[in-house]
Amino acid sequence: MRQIIRKISQAVQVVLLAPIKLPAKALNVLKYVAVGLGIIEQVIQDEDTEPKTEGKEGNDEAAE
Repeated sequence: MRQIIRKISQAVQVVLLAPIKLPAKALNVLKYVAVGLGIIEQVIQDEDTEPKTEGKEGNDEAAE
């Protein structure tokens, strides 16, 4: 899933950066798609790097 999103995001970025003429509406749609894919990619990355804490949640007072 992550690889598919990354590949689509790269393809959209290539189309946006390419020196080709596209209608304004198509460019706007591609920009929104690129932003959305970037957000989804970041959320997926954050879920993977989130530390797994089990058991001792909120016990800051015990450490004092």
